[in-house]
Amino acid sequence: MDRLDNTVRPYAWGSPTAIPHLLGVEPTGEPQAEMWMGAHPGAPSRTARGTLVEVVDAGPERELGAKAVAKFGPRLPFLLKILAAGAPLSLQVHPDLAQAREGYADEERRGIPVDAPHRNYKDANHKPELICALTEFDGLCGFRDPAQAADLLAGLGVDSLKPYVDLLHAHPEDAALREVLTAVLSADPEEMARTVAEATAACARLGGAYAPYAGLAHHYPGDPGVIAAMLLNHVRLQPGEALFLGAGIPHAYLSGLGVEIMANSDNVLRCGLTPKHVDVPELLRVVRFEARDAGVLRPEASPDGEEVYETPIDEFRLSRYVLPEGGATHDLTRETPQILLCTAGAVRAGEHELGPGQSVFVPANEKAELSGTGTVFRATVIV
Repeated sequence: MDRLDNTVRPYAWGSPTAIPHLLGVEPTGEPQAEMWMGAHPGAPSRTARGTLVEVVDAGPERELGAKAVAKFGPRLPFLLKILAAGAPLSLQVHPDLAQAREGYADEERRGIPVDAPHRNYKDANHKPELICALTEFDGLCGFRDPAQAADLLAGLGVDSLKPYVDLLHAHPEDAALREVLTAVLSADPEEMARTVAEATAACARLGGAYAPYAGLAHHYPGDPGVIAAMLLNHVRLQPGEALFLGAGIPHAYLSGLGVEIMANSDNVLRCGLTPKHVDVPELLRVVRFEARDAGVLRPEASPDGEEVYETPIDEFRLSRYVLPEGGATHDLTRETPQILLCTAGAVRAGEHELGPGQSVFVPANEKAELSGTGTVFRATVIV
């Protein structure tokens, strides 16, 4: 197995302290948003054998296993991250596989450069993802019941929001949600900025359930995404709890430290809380307008001590081991590729000693034993 040397991405929304604290190093003063573990070409992990992209390319079946290559192709199909949100991320959705393939092919036909700011599809893959909290973690996930969203907006006492409140009381519910989101994102920017300013003042005055939206407006004053966010469920995860974000589910991460895993894709359609491009027609094609519970996941324990976060897709499988002092050694040998990430304590994976924030890549069928005292996340695929 290979010890990984991983890149930390300095996105502006990152916390300057959370990842350094986990790694036990001094903060640089700059935001540190995500530490990537995997074979994404944008920032592949480095090993003694080269980058993980080079390692996989040199022997896909040896590194990934024959079944994984047959199912997903000669590439590692997931990307594992430590994510540290010091400020809210953009409100966004991801396409399903058919939408991604269609959108990518269309933009390729039209000759839109992959790095163009108005490009929606960077690749032809979908991007389901799972975030598991290491600290308290705040986020937005999925549409509220429209009647609850109407009550929330009505409670602000802002006259310009009344048409949205009336729409949310209409039926059917999916049409009501579609109409309101369309109206919010298509409104005159100056009028919407005034509405957001009034709503922000009311959120700050009322506090309680409105406090998260006052925080959003602090980071994104006048942004229509502040109103759009009020259509969504606000959720606060406790350590060990998780959210699964499937295709078409609007979401945003607001604050906290977590382990994130996703299919290996960059496809994001933004709904707001961002200075970046918002393609409203394409967004409306992808969003699933259905009210749903946020769907907090808790791991399901197996007899051997593995705690699995169950999701409905195969490109990744995330689990964890919480190893007590003096506990048993676990045999993690598997016919699929794995990344093991320590987030607490001191553990031994094969010949490697791992502390918080350290990780290893385990090729398919490689003997892998885990021992020590601490917490280890295990990322692999389902074949």
